Amino acid sequence: MKQINEKLATIQTQFKSKKSRYNSFGKYYFRSAEDILEATKPFLLELGVSVTVNEELIVTEPFPILKSTAVISDGKESIEAVAIVGVDLDQKGMQMPQKFGSASSYGKKYALGNLFLIDDTADADASNTHGKSTANKVEKKSISSIKDEAYKKAAEYIKNGGKIEAIKQKYELSSSVESKLKSL
Repeated sequence: MKQINEKLATIQTQFKSKKSRYNSFGKYYFRSAEDILEATKPFLLELGVSVTVNEELIVTEPFPILKSTAVISDGKESIEAVAIVGVDLDQKGMQMPQKFGSASSYGKKYALGNLFLIDDTADADASNTHGKSTANKVEKKSISSIKDEAYKKAAEYIKNGGKIEAIKQKYELSSSVESKLKSL
């Protein structure tokens, strides 16, 4: 009978998960915790293991921090991986449960990614330069009026919980457009 580390290694080397979610503002596909869990299901009965994700609020000040722990177990032994995520209480356009839910989803995804050694180098999270210059810098488009089609998309993005910083990475904003977006 295989040891738990051999069972985990089997999943780590054979694991395939599609990126079924699409970020329309950033124009990239990504995988969610649900995608990862769905991809592990064929291995569970085959290897006689279970996978769980537990969450714990570990800090509340100056802002909440969640600890997500992904665990693989065969009933005798277990191996776990952890991800730590802060809850952005200043996130505009979201109700409090959505703020915690977003952080929870992110933590679960990265705890599972750590457990299964998922290489996210092609994901936007991994390739995002966060505004730092790169060798192949692309000139930004501009949004100078609230009548621009790009403004409408940006406003919808903000209303759905997006951050203005992400918009400013892609677009140059006039001061009036930036003020209007910040007020949403």
